Amino acid sequence: MRDRRTSLLLALSALLVLSGLFHLVVFAVDDRPWTGPVSWRKPFDFGLSFGVTLASVVWVTSYLRMAERTRTLLLVVFAVDCVVEVGGITLQAWRGVPSHLNRSTPFDTVVAVVLAVGGAVLVVVLGRFAVAAVAGRTDAPPSMRLALRSGFVLLLLGLVSGAAMIARGTVAMNNGTAAHAYAVTGFLKEFHGVTLHGVLVLPALAWLVARRTWSEARRVQVVAGGVAAYAVAVVAVLVLELA
Repeated sequence: MRDRRTSLLLALSALLVLSGLFHLVVFAVDDRPWTGPVSWRKPFDFGLSFGVTLASVVWVTSYLRMAERTRTLLLVVFAVDCVVEVGGITLQAWRGVPSHLNRSTPFDTVVAVVLAVGGAVLVVVLGRFAVAAVAGRTDAPPSMRLALRSGFVLLLLGLVSGAAMIARGTVAMNNGTAAHAYAVTGFLKEFHGVTLHGVLVLPALAWLVARRTWSEARRVQVVAGGVAAYAVAVVAVLVLELA
């Protein structure tokens, strides 16, 4: 049952990635600009990012110690939410209207609200996994445990930065023009992207060093170095964006 669940979720993550790549092809043959609130970049970015994140979470949560029913429920909710987020953004891209912050019509308002609620669901579900990882509820060796803790902390930072962008955009939309709101919303876009994928990069590093004939102490040192390097990169991206 667990193997079947994993296979289905990984297949879904592959479909999301393919959806993103498809919109890269659409961009290549269309004259719509790459940037801006109405662009093919958004379905490309979100399809690719959510697909990779879903596969990453399916993999790394297999190391966490929790009731199998709880894990399955959280993963299914997360997968459905990924589809809803990518689907809403893709729908609005094909309609030629902005996805987030767009309340110009009742339908657009519904889509924007659904995407916002979906973001809250992401925080709750991934937060539950993060608690288990940070608390060390895993039978993984110390090197992987360090990678899981650090990866999930970075993932939560990514979710918080996403919420901060939406909040800033909402305030700007309420107090100014739509053009200004869309211009300032992505002020943490690069930071958001880098932190989201730490949950894949760092556990992948731990998995790779586990294949080496090193002592566990040395593996921990290598993973700790990877965590430090990733943290420096995250801080550098944040400083550049805020500057």
